This record gives sequence, C-alpha cells and structure tokens, in this order.
Amino acid sequence: MAAAVGVLDSRHDPLPQPSHDTNIYTLGRIGAHNVAIACLPAGVIGTNSAAIVATRMLSTFTSIRFGLMVGIGGGVPSQENDIRLGDVVVSKPVGTSGGVIQYDFGKTVQAGRFVRTGSLNRPPDVLLSAVASLQAKHMMEDPGFSKHLSEIISKYPKLRDTVTYQGLEHDYLFAADYDHREGDVACTHCDINRSTSRGPRKGTDPAIHYGLIASGNQVMRDGSCRDRLRKELNVLCFEMEAAGLVDNFPCLVIRGICDYADSHKNKRWQAYAAATAAAYAKELLYVIPQSRVIETPSVVEEIKQTGGRQNNNTGNGKQFIAEKMIFGHSSDVRPFESPLEEKGG
Repeated sequence: MAAAVGVLDSRHDPLPQPSHDTNIYTLGRIGAHNVAIACLPAGVIGTNSAAIVATRMLSTFTSIRFGLMVGIGGGVPSQENDIRLGDVVVSKPVGTSGGVIQYDFGKTVQAGRFVRTGSLNRPPDVLLSAVASLQAKHMMEDPGFSKHLSEIISKYPKLRDTVTYQGLEHDYLFAADYDHREGDVACTHCDINRSTSRGPRKGTDPAIHYGLIASGNQVMRDGSCRDRLRKELNVLCFEMEAAGLVDNFPCLVIRGICDYADSHKNKRWQAYAAATAAAYAKELLYVIPQSRVIETPSVVEEIKQTGGRQNNNTGNGKQFIAEKMIFGHSSDVRPFESPLEEKGG
C-alpha cells in the first residue's frame, strides 16, 4: 500500500466504514481524481483473498468506477521482450485473451495433460484508451518515472535507498536450468557464469511492457516452468492476485518486476519495483479526463445491469466518491511501512 500512498498528490481524512468491512483504506487524490487505496492483509496471498478485499471495498465505496491493481511480479524475459528488474508490465488484451490468464485453472484430460479452461475479462475501455494515449505520449517523450520517484523521496527521505534503482550489478538473469544454491540469501554464491549476458541500457529508467500477465495461486519460482509457460501462453510476468478480480471488478493490472520467477528470488528489488508500478499508475491517471470518469458507470451499477452478484450491503451513501482503486499485496511494499508510520502519514 505504501508505494501507492507515496505517489498521492494529497491525502484525505479517513471516513467511517461499515463493521463488516475490515479493509484499511488510505484516501487521497491523484490529479483530478479521488482514490481509495487498500491492500491484502499481511501474510495473505492468492486470487480468492484479492476478491474478498475488492468485494468489501465495493460495498463501502459504491461509486468506484474501476480499479488499478498495483504491485510486484516475476518477470518473464525472452529474446522478444528484454524484461529487467524494476521494469513495469501492464496487462493488455492479446488475441482472445483479455490481459490476464489464470494459468493454474483448468482440467486434467487424457495422458495427464492439463487444459486451461475459461477466459478472463479485459480492462474497461476507459483504461485501455488511457493506456493507448500514454503509449503514444511515451513515443514522443520519456516516461515520468524519475519525477514521480523523486517526489516519493522528497516526501519520505528514509525511502531513498529503497526507491532508487538497485544497479545493473544486482540484476542477474540465470539460465533457466540453473537453480539457486540452498541457504544463500542473495545469490552471493551463485555462479554468475551461468547468467545471461545482456547489454546495458541507455539509462536506468524502467522500460514498460504491455501484454499478457499470468495469475495463479502458486508462487512461480522455477525457471524451466516459467519458460515453458511463456512459450505456451506468451506471458510477460507472473503474479498471484489478478485472476481473482478481473472478472467481477473492471481493472488494469500493473506490476513492477522484482525477480525473474525463478529460484533466485530475493527481496532486494521489491520496494523499487513496487514504486515503479505506482509511478506508472499515477502517470496513467493523469491522462484520464475527469469527465470521462464521471461518464463511466460505477462498478456496482454495472454488476446490477449484468446480473452479477454483489454484497447486499451497498454502502452508507458517503459523499466521498472513490473513482479509482489502487491496491497491492502488503508484503510487496513492506520496506516502505516503517518510514511512513514514523512520519505520521
């Protein structure tokens, strides 16, 4: 949550909420838009948990139009997609897929073959239009990552070490079949000769990648399995919450890459990756006109129109309009929490 809080332009006072809603919210503003931020409880992961948080949020803030699911993920580099630590992956429809694929949902058929079934909804038009607008803008000028990350440091100076680029010397992509050495926390004893040689970029700003995101209830930490699913599904990253949301909560998934979904995972890049994802979310909201949001039906209205199920408690009629929702897994941004609490913010 703290990465999203760090990019707010201003904070709003908290509001009373129903007793059945145990989420903890931070309310604020980004550009012209009001934002309600929530996260999964510490230590809780998975698609079902994400769905519960979103359902509670909709029962309290009935005017929410759409969501941005912001957090970290495991990158899936390839010759076609030079994904590196700190980069940002944004869900975008490709072919018949809406942007998120639940890779562990399906059935086992003859010869033990696993077949994925069903499909997940694509992001709403208001978000896809904003993505297209931002892509066009970035063809002409650099993204605003440096500006937004500098603003976080200015507000919370103790975050300087964690929201700063962690260095090419700490970004190793090891061969898919080379496993991490047991007991080695930060790959200090891993053989760098088994890593892939990649040339330096022009600068340290993250690259933005658009495409399919794999979501499931299991942590992906095997390079060979990662590469096999990349070839099957053409995905750019793995994460663990989005599949629980996108069918019933119109949203865009934004993930900062903190590892390569292999056994060499460590936490060094997590805070920086969470911050780059939040910075992209902020820039995206800046290109959405307030009038376009006002014209967009609320999620609760859309659920009623489509006959979807919604919590019977439809909120308490608060005047605060939570136009967007940003949230991520609490462990994604744990390095941020202490400095924010010390500042009283």
